[in-house]
Amino acid sequence: MSKRVVLIGHPVAHSLSGPMLEAAFAERGIDAHHELLDVTVPGLAAAIEDVRGTDYLGAQVTIPHKERVVALMDRLTDEAHATGAVNTITKEGRRLVGHNTDVPGFRVALDKLVGRRKMPKQAIVLGAGGGARAVVYGLVTEGFQRIVIFSKSAAHMDLRAMPWHESIIEAELAKTQVLVNATSIGLHGDVSPIPAEILPPGLLVLDLIYNPARSRFLREAAAAGAEATANGLVMLLNQGTAQFELWTGQPAPIDLMRERLDEALAAREESADDAAADASAAAAAGTASTPGGTDA
Repeated sequence: MSKRVVLIGHPVAHSLSGPMLEAAFAERGIDAHHELLDVTVPGLAAAIEDVRGTDYLGAQVTIPHKERVVALMDRLTDEAHATGAVNTITKEGRRLVGHNTDVPGFRVALDKLVGRRKMPKQAIVLGAGGGARAVVYGLVTEGFQRIVIFSKSAAHMDLRAMPWHESIIEAELAKTQVLVNATSIGLHGDVSPIPAEILPPGLLVLDLIYNPARSRFLREAAAAGAEATANGLVMLLNQGTAQFELWTGQPAPIDLMRERLDEALAAREESADDAAADASAAAAAGTASTPGGTDA
């Protein structure tokens, strides 16, 4: 019987996990397939309970449920416990084990962003959700000595966060080396979490969002003179390879997974460009058929 791996979140249509995982299952001869499961908060407990079934190999968890599912697990790994967030579920019979593969995925992304430079010791993290928790834990374990978190709502957090005021963010940016966007701002629409004019030059900037590949946040950081910028694709790939190995016990075909991920992102961007061109053409046709550009 083919096993199911589901991505549980809301929304999930933007995810590119499916193509890389399906390719990996096929390459390793594993009879499993990937599904997207759009679940709102009221349906979360039932969706997690279903994963206990024999037809499931495991599950992924994404926004906004990474913190909510912690209480629904039978056991947590050290990283899931430390971050208070779960993005991967494996099974021990009917028992569910919560993991956080965002942490090792972030570490790889950070290493690639820093490159041959000396690892910095100061960072700013925008956001306070499950992804941000993995980032902060990754920074702490990499030896960062000063980490400032900006949150629009930090009341639920154990971490001490700074209020989201542009003047405070600007002042802190002048003292930091690494800037990470761990919010979902920019996932839908060409928007940035912070104004371009407060970005100083010389930063190392990582956006956990990988779709679009070049977010407004990264474009504006580069224009401001960032030393290096990167999106979340490396983190997605490496947390995905860690998930594959947890579910299957086999080494992940990382080169193949990277290839499929790149193809899926390119196809999505081409589709988005086509849709934008169609919308522009339709708008132009509407304007041409209506003198003055107003409705008849």
